[in-house]
Amino acid sequence: MSNQNSKAAKKSGKIQDPHFERESRNYEKPLPSREFVLQLLEEEGAPISDEKLIKKLGLNEEDAEIFSRRLRAMERDGQIMRNRKNAICLMEKLDLIKGTVQGHADGFGFLVPDDGSPDLFLSGKQMDKVLHGDRVMARQIGVDRRGRPEGSIVEVLEHVNTQLVGRLHVEHGILFVTAENKRISQEILIEPGSARDAQPGQVVMVELVQQPSKHNRPIGRIAEVLGNYADPGMEIEIALRKHNLPNEFPVDVAQAAKKIKPKVQKKDYEGREDIRDLPLVTIDGETARDFDDAVFCKPLGKGWKLLGKGGWKLYVAIADVSHYVKPGEPLDKEAIERGNSVYFPRRVIPMLPEELSNGLCSINPNVERLCMVCEMDINSSGEVKKYRFYPAVMNSHKRFTYTTVAEMLADPKGKAAKENEELLPHIQELEKLFRVLVKARAKRGAIDFETIETQMIFNDQGKIDRIEPVHRNDAHRVIEECMLAANVCASEFLKKHKHPALYRIHEGPTPEKLVNLREFLADFGLDLGGGDDPHAKDYAKLLDKIKSRPDAQLLQTVMLRSLRQAVYSPDNVGHFGLAYENYTHFTSPIRRYPDLLVHRSIKAALLGEKYKPGKWDELGMHCSMTERRADEATRDVENWLKCYFMQDKVGEVFRGTISGVTGFGVFVALDDIYAEGLVHVTDLGDEYFHFDAAKHQMLGERTGKRYRLGDRMQVKVMRVDLETSKVDFAVVKDEGPLVAAAPGKPRTTKPRSEKSQAAGSRRRSKPKTEQA
Repeated sequence: MSNQNSKAAKKSGKIQDPHFERESRNYEKPLPSREFVLQLLEEEGAPISDEKLIKKLGLNEEDAEIFSRRLRAMERDGQIMRNRKNAICLMEKLDLIKGTVQGHADGFGFLVPDDGSPDLFLSGKQMDKVLHGDRVMARQIGVDRRGRPEGSIVEVLEHVNTQLVGRLHVEHGILFVTAENKRISQEILIEPGSARDAQPGQVVMVELVQQPSKHNRPIGRIAEVLGNYADPGMEIEIALRKHNLPNEFPVDVAQAAKKIKPKVQKKDYEGREDIRDLPLVTIDGETARDFDDAVFCKPLGKGWKLLGKGGWKLYVAIADVSHYVKPGEPLDKEAIERGNSVYFPRRVIPMLPEELSNGLCSINPNVERLCMVCEMDINSSGEVKKYRFYPAVMNSHKRFTYTTVAEMLADPKGKAAKENEELLPHIQELEKLFRVLVKARAKRGAIDFETIETQMIFNDQGKIDRIEPVHRNDAHRVIEECMLAANVCASEFLKKHKHPALYRIHEGPTPEKLVNLREFLADFGLDLGGGDDPHAKDYAKLLDKIKSRPDAQLLQTVMLRSLRQAVYSPDNVGHFGLAYENYTHFTSPIRRYPDLLVHRSIKAALLGEKYKPGKWDELGMHCSMTERRADEATRDVENWLKCYFMQDKVGEVFRGTISGVTGFGVFVALDDIYAEGLVHVTDLGDEYFHFDAAKHQMLGERTGKRYRLGDRMQVKVMRVDLETSKVDFAVVKDEGPLVAAAPGKPRTTKPRSEKSQAAGSRRRSKPKTEQA
């Protein structure tokens, strides 16, 4: 900054700003910082006019005009607001609450405060001003008739919805769209002349031209006509737009991918170990096309001193995506935005273009590939005694499927084993190591919930022909244990080198959920050990204790639901479910951005450097969000497909298990076809029923009739609604509690497998407790 500018700044009073130097570096004409403005407003002690504030700051007319933009930005961010006299007010002095609007299908909503305080109920009248997801300032005005804190919206900080997907309707000649996101209950009026030949009932994309307000309804114009509701693949097109999933690669990203040569170049060998002769193999599902990992295991002699009584050397080679996707480049920016690949039935939205995800970064057989290797020495007790990471060049010697490997292990003299006799000994060593690792897992106290996952089998029209359970075999478990071992080593390596990273963390139950769980277990004469701070081992002991009980599935389900969801965070608090003090994701950089970050961090640490991608906590929150976004989108698609599958079953009677209990009824998962529907509270019986959340039950007031999680029921399919993806049941015959259940035991239901082969999914299944 020139001396002349410096003198001018002093004269104007700007130099009093403690952040003046920062502003000078960022702007040619530095403005008073936000912090300084807030400081002046605090000192003023009362609302202040623009003129008075500008005078205090000593700004000239030109600076004042530019400064007004900063004030507008501070308003938008909820730092200040204007009162009815247009004076500037300090937000924290107004007792206002900043947060995000969460809509409800019935027209009301809630404000979820940024500071974590209790949600505020927003009436339908308040919700008329906003849409789900909008950012607002609100004031608590009392409590509603149910005793919930109630709020009134004072100011809308940001309208976040610019486009939405929905169905087009017409009434009395007026066109309007109902959003597919049922949290948006307002109808969007369509501008005259902007229908683009869309027909009522079709699915369209709407661009909002007027946001809702106190006196106006939202108005939009049709930007795209997607087609008819039942068109093949429409459920995926809707989910992509409803959840704002990026699904087309921008031109610069596609061009960057095409510029990468399809084969590994000789110059890329520099600084890498050559392990092309190592008989590494991939083991994946039948329909998989992107191969992240390859494994090889060999025994170590019994005389090996470090391991004592022998052991194994395990190699886990992971595709070196970080060699091709560089920080800050178009491929990287798009990968951050996507966060992960999304696996729909029969369709995948990859994190990286196919040139990488299915090509150069996929460990295909008999071609050279760059990789990052985790080489581990594991003793006969399943303990990793030493490990090392290094970049390498490799060649996969075989692409195995889970089915083939399971056949080889089950029948070492069978057809599959004979066809792969050279590799059979290595596969058998992998199984031996797996058995040892499973024992170490049990000793560690990791939780292992028994669940049934499902896959959809489709017909030629793209609709479900049937739904089948997925049976995990030992080949699945072998790979899972190898990946867990490598992930743990990655986290310990980064911790040892004091390098920041995104850990995969899973915290224990909240105090409230723990109290509810103990109360529930007490009704069954059971108790969870560990006091106020239980360990995964306490859960594991209880699961082992109840596994032979007829109500084991009920108890297991309630225990599973007491746990929190796993997330990504730079704060390493450990993984409760897996019973690890340190855990991160290293093994899937093709489809998960956190794994790519871990690879870059390991490479930096190997060179004695620090990788700095930005704010680690923000990256963790973003990657956790994209993971949940993908889960919600795939769940929407599966629910719709199951609804479509149930259409021709109206009037049929099925047996099932209560899979969820709410204040408005019970959800029942049907045997054999694995679809779910609701028995509304009004259909449970001719009396008042009361919901007990802690006991997961509905209890009849007059008869004491109880419907509890895990109970068996016989239901009739009464209604299937494709628009809402809901199936309604009615009770036909109550089969009594779980203890009276017929063979074909009730199951713990959960979202479909990450490796649903018939559905076209290509992901590696997560350890079950990671899905908590």
